[in-house]
Amino acid sequence: MTPVYIHACGAHSALGSTLDEIHSSLKRGISPGMSGERFRLNDDTMVTVGRAVGALPSLEAFPSHQQTRNNQLALSALLQLSDAVNDAKARFCPDRIAVVLGSSTSGISDGERALKHYIDQGEFPKTYHYHQQELGNLSDFVSDYFGLTGLHYTVSTACSSSGRVFLTAKRLLKAGLADAVIVGGADSLCALTVNGFHGLDSISPELCNPFGENRNGINIGEAAAFMLLSLERPSDRPHIALLGAGDSSDAHHISAPHPEGDGAERAMRNALEDAHLTANDIGYVNAHGTSTPLNDAMESKAILRTLGEHVPVSSTKPLTGHTLGAASAIEASICWHVLKHSLPLPVSKHQQAHATDVAPIRLAQLGDTLEKPAILSNSFAFGGNNISLIFGHV
Repeated sequence: MTPVYIHACGAHSALGSTLDEIHSSLKRGISPGMSGERFRLNDDTMVTVGRAVGALPSLEAFPSHQQTRNNQLALSALLQLSDAVNDAKARFCPDRIAVVLGSSTSGISDGERALKHYIDQGEFPKTYHYHQQELGNLSDFVSDYFGLTGLHYTVSTACSSSGRVFLTAKRLLKAGLADAVIVGGADSLCALTVNGFHGLDSISPELCNPFGENRNGINIGEAAAFMLLSLERPSDRPHIALLGAGDSSDAHHISAPHPEGDGAERAMRNALEDAHLTANDIGYVNAHGTSTPLNDAMESKAILRTLGEHVPVSSTKPLTGHTLGAASAIEASICWHVLKHSLPLPVSKHQQAHATDVAPIRLAQLGDTLEKPAILSNSFAFGGNNISLIFGHV
């Protein structure tokens, strides 16, 4: 087992962007960015969304093709990594620090506004550039911001995008292709995705209720979260690391998971094997937990078969919304906060009764604490593109 150490973590979501904001939200089980945030769909239906709270930094000094709200959200989280990245640049060379990020929307919200301007005015705004909505824009922006000249690219596998980057980073580090890797992801709210999931009958008008009775869909959210990884042990304690990563691709259906959770189970077992751990070593599962009938039913079966009925499980999507391409990264950051700062397990204050169609897994309760020093975090995407990550103390 080769631990990949986490040297720094930065995040901005509905939970907040500072340590105090994030910790307060996680301890209370309620987020300011999920409270009363509404989004108007194309059919005038109003639905709950998770919006990043607080001001975002200006991008006026950056080229116009990088001036997007998605990059503003990313920069807010990246600023929290600056000292660690600058230290890594001093220890290594700028071409030895890779950037591997996940996204599914990039700057599409800016493209939507530009298209409306075109319809109204007959021309695109002078500030609009097509590159703003390209998936590679995010990794270009981060690499340029830190002045890095190493490998940089964006992974886009829907809701597992920013989870697969951890697996990629581990491979790059072990292969000697990089000495450090910035991983993470960013996705910002846009009409395309919210209306698209509404078209799939997957949107809940109210706060979502993962694994609960009468659950009826997801809340779309936005977030950015990044980590700096390397094989070098950090100087500060406690040492938190990516202990293992497992993936699978069951390709059962373009948008529906395998009903028995076969691919989800395979990803979790691969992660355990990669970490050289057993089910008894896992102290908490951060579930994909989208609050859709199909996901929660299959995921609970897979967790029960893989880890048993005693490990506490929760989904943090009622606290952040489902942040799509950034979901794995923001949930990884929540795991990091729990491990680094000895926080209670993250549970929504509004969690409802265990649904009858959900397998009898143990749902964590508000105030529960981590009893074993390893956390497994799941992300399952369209097309059966699955990733499970294990974080823990070394």
